[in-house]
Amino acid sequence: MSDDLSATDNFVLTHTMLRIKDPARALQFYQQVLGFRLVTKLDFEEARFSLYFLQPRGHTDCADGSLGHTFSRMGLLELTHNWGTESDAAEMHSGNSAPKGFGHICIAVPDIQAACARFEDMGVQFQKRLGEGGMKEIAFILDPDGYWIEVVQPSLMDQLLAQHKA
Repeated sequence: MSDDLSATDNFVLTHTMLRIKDPARALQFYQQVLGFRLVTKLDFEEARFSLYFLQPRGHTDCADGSLGHTFSRMGLLELTHNWGTESDAAEMHSGNSAPKGFGHICIAVPDIQAACARFEDMGVQFQKRLGEGGMKEIAFILDPDGYWIEVVQPSLMDQLLAQHKA
């Protein structure tokens, strides 16, 4: 195996994909609660699924909706809806219960107390509220399909690390 990592210089992590059951409900959550915007929607009629690519509103490098541009952008969230699953009784697996796997995505906010108060006012379900548990400076909310979303305030992260090293 080669030790030359220069071959990876232009590799880009573009997106993370989550399966969803109800596109309208999921899109409303990510757009209204977290402020994402839909940049590309693709329907695959023959395979019976749709892809929704979302981007945080604060991104200055905006995807323009084309496939080439979409697949070269960093920090997108892809929501995949397999048609017909909205009526399935089975829930999506967040990866946080057995068998464990995927854990969460993370959203950074400038003021975590204000963000959590807003989530509370909007009726967002919390997995872990700010001030609870061993890491009191972070919170976890749940999206409509039960995926965990960590909420952090970057300016508090060094303080958090120092407390847990002591």
